[in-house]
Amino acid sequence: MTDAIDSGRLTARDRDILKDVILTYILSAEPVSSRSVAKLGRLGLSAASIRNVMADLEEWGYLAQPHTSAGRVPTRAAYHLFIESLMEARKLTLKERRYIDDNLTGGPADAEQLMGTASHLLSELTQQAGIVVTPALADTVLKAVDFVPVDGRKILCVVVSTSGFIDNKLIETEEEIPREELVRISNYLTSNFAGVALRDVRDRLLRMMSEERAQMDGMIARTIELANKGLSPSGSQEVLVDGASTLLAQPELADIQRVRRMFDAFTDKARLVQMLNQCMAGGGVRVLIGDDSVLTSELDFSLVATSYGVGDRPLGTLGIFGPSRMEYQKIIPLVHYLGETLSRALADSFSGRPRR
Repeated sequence: MTDAIDSGRLTARDRDILKDVILTYILSAEPVSSRSVAKLGRLGLSAASIRNVMADLEEWGYLAQPHTSAGRVPTRAAYHLFIESLMEARKLTLKERRYIDDNLTGGPADAEQLMGTASHLLSELTQQAGIVVTPALADTVLKAVDFVPVDGRKILCVVVSTSGFIDNKLIETEEEIPREELVRISNYLTSNFAGVALRDVRDRLLRMMSEERAQMDGMIARTIELANKGLSPSGSQEVLVDGASTLLAQPELADIQRVRRMFDAFTDKARLVQMLNQCMAGGGVRVLIGDDSVLTSELDFSLVATSYGVGDRPLGTLGIFGPSRMEYQKIIPLVHYLGETLSRALADSFSGRPRR
């Protein structure tokens, strides 16, 4: 297949035929013939005329012919052109919006629960795999910290971010620290560093180690020791995947080897995070298809994703991952609305306002 030509050179007829091929293939999962496009009757063209145009579209890189006698299927270039200028995005119905709102903003929930609900909704409403990447703890902003004595020199460090995420870490100190002093240290860190990014809190405290005050003040020295151990972000971003088994019903996954590759991909969280984080910048919904990324290329899948966050601070990404033959006209608006709704729900949760 050659590189796709400049889409501006396509005539209106070329675009109409390509659109019909794509829409037919999305519904049928079978290579599309010129006769099946002609039967639609929308274009008023003979099968022979449509066949000639489809041959041109194949030469130009928008269609591919998987078998000699078969019809044709859309390529990555065709899907991108469809998304950019051919499809008519379907607005979410009032029922769909209410269902999403009721699940995400209809009652008390913490941040982790909201993101789990979002991944489930993505899968439930599309019959694809819904994916949500949680924030990196180091990029979150400190709201409060509490050091709780556990046993002897073992202490549980509980870090709460303004994003509503909680991190628990068991640490061990050089000497046993009384509960009263742990309370003072917790209050000191919360009072002086609330509103500061977690990675910056630790860096600022480490710089204090060289200051004379830190060497003379026992509490400051212990504060630095506890912060160095407890506020060091240890957890990487988590990936929540819902509905992977739903994809087994797709004809593209009739091949057992492809199924194995898909589940291998879902267990490789580092690559999933890397792929979804490509969609963090720029805002809006991004679509990666086939060769647009290593992971989508290996499976011939697509990713439709957007970022979510609070205010102007992006926290993570969410999206749909599945075979490239997906209903982009439905899925893109759905992903966009879910990203916006999750952001609103998180903002309400973090501020303490009752969720709508």
